[in-house]
Amino acid sequence: MSEEAFNATAWCLEDATAGYEVQSVENGLCSAFAYTDVTNAGLDVFYLLFAAAMVFFMQAGFAMLCAGSVRQKNVKNIMLKNILDACGGALGFWSVGFAFAYGGATADKKGFIGSSGFFLADFTSGGDLIGWFFQFAFAATAATIVAGTVAERCKFEAYLCYSLMLTGFVYPVIVYSIWSSSGFLTAFNNDPVFGSGMHDFAGSGVVHMTGGITALIAAKVLGPRIGRFHDADGNLLPEPHSFPPHSVALQVLGTFILWFGWYGFNPGSTLGISGEGVPDVAALCAVTTTIAAASGSVSAMFTDMLLSRRSTGETMYDITMCMNGALSGLVGITAGCSVVEPWAAFVIGIVAGWTYIFWSALLVKLKIDDAVDAIPVHFGNGIWGCIAVGLFAEPTRTINAFGEH
Repeated sequence: MSEEAFNATAWCLEDATAGYEVQSVENGLCSAFAYTDVTNAGLDVFYLLFAAAMVFFMQAGFAMLCAGSVRQKNVKNIMLKNILDACGGALGFWSVGFAFAYGGATADKKGFIGSSGFFLADFTSGGDLIGWFFQFAFAATAATIVAGTVAERCKFEAYLCYSLMLTGFVYPVIVYSIWSSSGFLTAFNNDPVFGSGMHDFAGSGVVHMTGGITALIAAKVLGPRIGRFHDADGNLLPEPHSFPPHSVALQVLGTFILWFGWYGFNPGSTLGISGEGVPDVAALCAVTTTIAAASGSVSAMFTDMLLSRRSTGETMYDITMCMNGALSGLVGITAGCSVVEPWAAFVIGIVAGWTYIFWSALLVKLKIDDAVDAIPVHFGNGIWGCIAVGLFAEPTRTINAFGEH
């Protein structure tokens, strides 16, 4: 036996004594290596830890995008709000949010809100704890969507209260309705609504629509920034005034960080990687996420260019359209990333770019001031993402992702 084969055999024997099942050694390699339940559980915990860390890193993306989009004098304020989202989100979701979202849910009943697991009581296993961490990262994402919309005109005390309320109550109620097994819209109940329930794999509706509609309400309540639609005396301006971003570099950096984080957001929503067929679902999520982001960016930028050329006679390529188009494609594919074909992801991204342009123009028409266009990206395309599942879901892939539900 060669030295390499001898070493490989020794490694296999070491694994066997550690409790793993090693069936044979061929050509110096462990063949037919069968993982135990302990190994699978550890692998799933690590997978969720890695995915949740990527999702949490999206906080940095939102921070950079917001910082680049506002005027320089307001950068410190918007950075504080982004930090408060992470802090308020962690405390709200730890104390009551997670319990309201999943506590006591079973597939044999339906309800409005969870009722057990407050302050993570009796949570001791790695699977339970990592489940909280992954879901917290999602809750913080929903909360921070609003930060950009209300930039430059919201007090941080009020914002902290909002962050606690959203992650502690509002978001958990939505999660319980759609993702817990006892929700009235869930696909995981024994008696799902319309026989199938709502299929929102990674949160176009649960996360992005929730954050987007909250941003819309907040923008309406706070009103526009001075000088956006009216002058300092309250007189209506002939044309809406745009506040130029102070750093395009930060905007682009934030966009790429968010895109990167989406690979934890969508593939990570398999909630594990060791199960049979689960790696295939995660891989599909990564592919469809990439295609939708790319097509959304191209769609928004070139459509805006054509519209501008038609109205002004000049050809201009708007980098804001390029960035927000990519984010729109990402939001649009989030609900159906595990159940659609790659070609459908391309179509979803194209329509997401058009959806973003429509909603952005509609907000201006309604004189609603969104500093970073978070409402068109997250609310408008959250709606589109949920609709797209019904239009493009492929039955076999749906069974692979959701089982018989």
